Amino acid sequence: VQLQASGGGLVQAGGSLRLSCAASGLTFSNYIMGWFRQAPGKEREFVSSITWSGFSTYYADSVEGRFTISRENAKNTVYLQMNSLKPDDTAVYYCAVRKPDTALYAYWGQGTQVTVSS
Repeated sequence: VQLQASGGGLVQAGGSLRLSCAASGLTFSNYIMGWFRQAPGKEREFVSSITWSGFSTYYADSVEGRFTISRENAKNTVYLQMNSLKPDDTAVYYCAVRKPDTALYAYWGQGTQVTVSS
């Protein structure tokens, strides 16, 4: 399984970015996908997840109402639209595949850096 995250960059506070994560080596539409982030000196934290159909989505309180997760199963890709970005959103963002019937994320991408300047 390979996950390739992209779309990170430097943006001013209040700006937007769209992250993408392209997956290969798995039947993408069978899996819950998630986004996590890790800021310098902090533990990795959950950001958002989406069920295989895209019908259900979940968000951390810190991003609720600002971030939107979506997926295109035909393209084996999951997205994270990030609006109203804050300096506290600065982190490396990772996409991950959740192992079926568990709460564990078994496969991880390499991460993409998001930096929000004040």
